[in-house]
Amino acid sequence: MSTLWVDASSGASGDMLLGALVGAGVPLDVVQRAVDAVAPEPVTLRVEQVQRNGFAATRCHVGIDDSEHHRAWRDIRTLISEADLDDAVRRLALAVFERLAVAEATVHGTDPMGVSFHEVGALDAIADVVGASAGFVWLGSDAVTVSPVAVGSGSVRGAHGTLPVPPPAVAELLRGVPSYAGPEGAPAMELCTPTGAALLTTLATGWGPQPPMTSTAIGVGAGGRDPQGHANVLRLFVGETAEQPATPLLVETNIDDLDPRLWPQVIAALLAAGASDAWLTPILMKKGRPAHTLSVLVRGDLAEPVRAAIFRHTSTIGVREIPLDKHALDREMIAVEVGGRTVAVKLARHHGELVNAQPEYDDVVRAAEALDRPVSEVLADAIAATRAAIEGR
Repeated sequence: MSTLWVDASSGASGDMLLGALVGAGVPLDVVQRAVDAVAPEPVTLRVEQVQRNGFAATRCHVGIDDSEHHRAWRDIRTLISEADLDDAVRRLALAVFERLAVAEATVHGTDPMGVSFHEVGALDAIADVVGASAGFVWLGSDAVTVSPVAVGSGSVRGAHGTLPVPPPAVAELLRGVPSYAGPEGAPAMELCTPTGAALLTTLATGWGPQPPMTSTAIGVGAGGRDPQGHANVLRLFVGETAEQPATPLLVETNIDDLDPRLWPQVIAALLAAGASDAWLTPILMKKGRPAHTLSVLVRGDLAEPVRAAIFRHTSTIGVREIPLDKHALDREMIAVEVGGRTVAVKLARHHGELVNAQPEYDDVVRAAEALDRPVSEVLADAIAATRAAIEGR
């Protein structure tokens, strides 16, 4: 599965996302064609390689003629709806602009359809939103994870006068998602624009650090300013989802009302459902009642059938689960013979050194029954045969 991670820990804006997309391999003409299909006046995209506090980055310049035409959301919606765009690009661009309009209307107490885009104004907003939508669709990602978003601090001058950072629209757009002022040492400035916030919150399928992935491309998009002590960049990681081992879980429940004769069948059912191990611990519960703690070790991806088996075969009405770290030794199986009978032996190694060798007990019992000998004698012979086999290697 393809996956993307957006590192917005230094901020986010429409032009930073455009630069990151081109830097990650999206052809500039893919972005330009989408913008041309929507923009009612000429808009020219130009890419430049720059540095931001020592970071090599891609700066995407949006060139527009002076225009005093402030278009409302209803006007932009018509432009996008009637444009010759890929349907996926159209849907994404409409969703981003609608999110912007709703946020602006919420903070100003107006109707979203009549919102006139000032700070995210008209042509440059069309270029940022439609262009970024085309770029993300071109990448064809199935999952987009976004880091906590740096919003900045201080104040910013806008169409409505001096506003605190984050400005009201950005704060509204980032409601319910992780954000913070910015990295230590970042200057007092706006780091996340309304356009950047709207794009990220529309695109994100998850929030947090970089997920397990194999990166195939990294785009670094530059912001317009280059402040001292702060790399004004946004990074875009493109890759494939990395397979990760399932987290082991310890599933437990306390039970005081189950017929003790049923426990062997309960544990057998849990092992059959996929548990790695299951065991009982006698406990004393409130009011002095004797009980058992049922503990089950299971891989996370097999937890659901094990839960079902617990609820089906016991009287409990709830379980608790604890994620575990597991460190397993390297294992190897060999076979030895006792009286002509085969007994499997499990060898365990730590950094290549043999630290344990145990005959499989069920094999020992079967051999003892077939040979009509005590289990203890066959076990001792199996251990001796194992030692000889190891020394003979």
